[in-house]
Amino acid sequence: MRHVTDQQRRARLAARHALTAAARVGTPEAATRAMTVLHATEPATVHLSCWARVTSLTAADVDRVLYADRTLVKQLAMRRTLFVFPRDLLPAAWGSASARVAANERARLAKDAVTAGLTSDGPAWVDRARAEVLGVLAAAPDGHAATDIRRAVPMLDVTMAVATADPRATSRVLTCLSAGADIVRGVNAGGWYTSRPRWTLMRQWLDDTPTPWTAADGYQELIRRWLFTFGPGTEDDLVWWLGSTKAAVRAALAGLGAVAVSLDHGATGWLLPDDVDDLPDPGPWAALLPVLDPTVMGWQHRDFYLSPHRAEIFDRRGNAGTTAWVDGRVVGCWVQDRAGVVEVRLLEDVPTAARHALDAEASRLTAWLDGFRVPTVYHSPAMRAPA
Repeated sequence: MRHVTDQQRRARLAARHALTAAARVGTPEAATRAMTVLHATEPATVHLSCWARVTSLTAADVDRVLYADRTLVKQLAMRRTLFVFPRDLLPAAWGSASARVAANERARLAKDAVTAGLTSDGPAWVDRARAEVLGVLAAAPDGHAATDIRRAVPMLDVTMAVATADPRATSRVLTCLSAGADIVRGVNAGGWYTSRPRWTLMRQWLDDTPTPWTAADGYQELIRRWLFTFGPGTEDDLVWWLGSTKAAVRAALAGLGAVAVSLDHGATGWLLPDDVDDLPDPGPWAALLPVLDPTVMGWQHRDFYLSPHRAEIFDRRGNAGTTAWVDGRVVGCWVQDRAGVVEVRLLEDVPTAARHALDAEASRLTAWLDGFRVPTVYHSPAMRAPA
């Protein structure tokens, strides 16, 4: 069995994730393809993930491809997480990861509607809510804010008295419909760092809405792209990232003819059959990545780039804060002071040249943000620690 060292995995990470100066790409679309998808739970993450990987970029460049060109599209998918997808990958997700999330959301919503006393027939209530929301949006090609939808559909103007993180009927229904690709987060009415979408019918947002793939084909395509971006990875990594089952992962790996490789510390990883050769050492590099960046969130087993800093970088729910990288390893985080200046906080000693490289990235990001302080709800212990 071929062996892939942690050092080689870090070399692949540097090149495939477009994180070195030589590997950076020219557009937000190319940055997204490099990562398979971008995390979009926080709107600013999309822009900052692109900033780290694109040679020259403005926030308006990202907004243009999201809301005007629509070559990148926000979609609820793996692990019930919001991602930005390249447009051509959407039908694979719609038939697999998104369909799984939509089915789970629908079942929970139907059950909670009964528990909350809104109806005695949960599935019928969900069907009626879906039909009414889609009817309202069909007459609004520019979309509606959630508050507009709530006013237009009185049955949703209620709070569901159930044990859930979000008891609002409107948001629960919109989540269900967005997972099922009935609707999409359209034009953002706020700044690039906020989420104030005008919900729009997917068939109106995309002028040529493709047909969802089968679940098997969809999972296989998602895993094919993941393996190129993140491989080698283990079955556990794939099951976690995909939010699916070992059976689905194993079927996809078999369909792709994926090659098993041994990893440091005894684990078995997988690579695409035409991607087993080592990549060259990229040389020294440094990067600053935002909260929930797909590089730090890409694997379940993270020791090859994170150890021993997991507890400082991730919160108790598994959400990553900002990260500072040197040569393929997380060595700290970054924060901003009151004036918006980016400051690197190290969790370990690094060579002088690496510290200078991190400071240069901090200055570059400070200049790009131009005094703006990025809001986030994901403050890791390292970010919260006293200066």
